[in-house]
Amino acid sequence: MPLQLFPGVVADHRQLLSADELARADRFQSADDRRRFIVSRAALRSRLGLLLDADPATLSFDYGQHGKPALAAPFSDSGLQFNVSHSGELALIAAARGASIGVDIELPRPLTDRDALVRRYFSRAENIAYFSTPAAEQQQAFFNCWTRKEALIKALGRGLSYPLRNFDVSVSPAMPANLLRFELQKGPVSGWCLTAFEPAAGYVAAVAVQGTHCAVA
Repeated sequence: MPLQLFPGVVADHRQLLSADELARADRFQSADDRRRFIVSRAALRSRLGLLLDADPATLSFDYGQHGKPALAAPFSDSGLQFNVSHSGELALIAAARGASIGVDIELPRPLTDRDALVRRYFSRAENIAYFSTPAAEQQQAFFNCWTRKEALIKALGRGLSYPLRNFDVSVSPAMPANLLRFELQKGPVSGWCLTAFEPAAGYVAAVAVQGTHCAVA
């Protein structure tokens, strides 16, 4: 679910947040960053509340070793898993029942160290694909790869402790999103699938989910 993080009604959104979420919001130095956090967190609660038929303000969360959020009791038995990402003025919320899920969204922008990041973090196959891409398309190729890799490691719940070189994703703007290799397995039999889409003009987003079928609805 893409969400525009527009200014306004922030006070109403604050009422849905827990004390620890409000404290986290107030630690942001930038008013815009504070607004984005409050609006996206309130939207997450509203969406989960709708899916669970529950008051959004009553939801509580646990956090994994690497910070991945999950529903806490009594809703932890629902099987509902979720993930959130935001960039610029857009947030993305993904949810699935009975399957781990991860999502990433980026607003592509010039990066002076882009090639160095590719060499450091991308796999050998991804390096070959990126540097084989025409220069005019390399920014798009970079963010294709980055969002797809980020979505998968968020689904795994391991954060950047999981080696990014352990799997390959499609990179070229001419190719559809795909998980090509996961550790020593081919992507289609790895138990994970990957899809990508454009949630708004200029943005790049990816979703990774446990299973053999990915669909964005």
